[in-house]
Amino acid sequence: MPESITSNDVINSQQETISEIRLSVAKLCQDYSGDYWRELDRNQEYPTEFVKALTESGFLSVLIPEEYGGSGLGIVAASTILEEIHHQGCNAAACHAQMYTMGTVLRHGSELQKKKYLPKIADGTLRLQAFGVTEPTSGTDTTSLRTTAIKDGDEYIINGQKIWTSRAEHSDLMLLLARTTPLNQVSKKTEGLSVFLLDMQEAKKKGLSIKPIKTMMNHSTTEVFFDNLRIPEDNLIGDEGRGFRYILSGMNAERILIAAECIGDAKWFTNKSTNYANDRHVFGRPIGQNQGIQFPIARAYANMKAAELMVYHAANLYDKGESIGEEANTAKLLAADASWSAAEACVQTYGGFGFAEEYDIERKYREARLYQVAPISTNLILSYLAEHVLGMPRSY
Repeated sequence: MPESITSNDVINSQQETISEIRLSVAKLCQDYSGDYWRELDRNQEYPTEFVKALTESGFLSVLIPEEYGGSGLGIVAASTILEEIHHQGCNAAACHAQMYTMGTVLRHGSELQKKKYLPKIADGTLRLQAFGVTEPTSGTDTTSLRTTAIKDGDEYIINGQKIWTSRAEHSDLMLLLARTTPLNQVSKKTEGLSVFLLDMQEAKKKGLSIKPIKTMMNHSTTEVFFDNLRIPEDNLIGDEGRGFRYILSGMNAERILIAAECIGDAKWFTNKSTNYANDRHVFGRPIGQNQGIQFPIARAYANMKAAELMVYHAANLYDKGESIGEEANTAKLLAADASWSAAEACVQTYGGFGFAEEYDIERKYREARLYQVAPISTNLILSYLAEHVLGMPRSY
């Protein structure tokens, strides 16, 4: 008679899977060295080959259930993938959106929509990389967005503008949040917003235009304009007017996944710092012998370890289906701070060489700075924790 499976067996199996994923990702990343990323950065180009390799290896479909062609794993596995990409000195920002945007389709889309889109997203036939939420006038005040989707027969007419819509030029599909009921006609600001899944290739022929924004890092971000764009009503995800609720869970997933990237960055910076501090000799001794060099690196390492625990705690709770607003936001805050302190320590350790392109530090330094601001600023996270966790008065 076979032995019963215990909880320890399940945990050990999960840990083995995670370890295998980490090793596989690290191996894939070895083919994309600093030279590859520097060239892309120099020319502000999208890492098409890298994204293709991740897709073909199945890493970008890890959250899609097996019945739709994915791996059927959870946020812990997805976080491990993104963390390891950054730990190896690569950049997952070119493709991480697929992991958290597809969740809205999976959780709230119709069975017809899931069968139509998820298998093609899983095998790479379609890219879902664009997330149209932020606008120039509203920023993180999402409920005040002005893009409208007006019902007209069996279609919606979309007008408005989005900004910081990264990867729009390299995506086949866009998850779009628009207002379907005017703000002055709803009892709560969160009502009257709806989510749509746009076929961008078709939309470009009918009123969608994209304008690239050049930024301090190679992030492939854009402004997107909608001019009387007509889309089928079948593009609506879930029920009209409930879109804000639909994207909240995706936003928590986004914060966990990007926090995992920050952990990977912190590890990369700390490895670079430690190796250089041991090898670099000045005044006849390794600079790592000096506490002025040791202490910032050691403190950055300690901060990373603490943040790492919070990130995977949040990821585990997410996989269990629990409410994780506090945990996801805290993980994002701590991980972004950890990566930034590790970046600062790395530049200081290298001195002038830290600013030289060939060492990759200045590139990663610019990339790490983003996560103090996006996808939500550290100040708004602190406001969230103060109000919703600590019970202080709302500050905005």
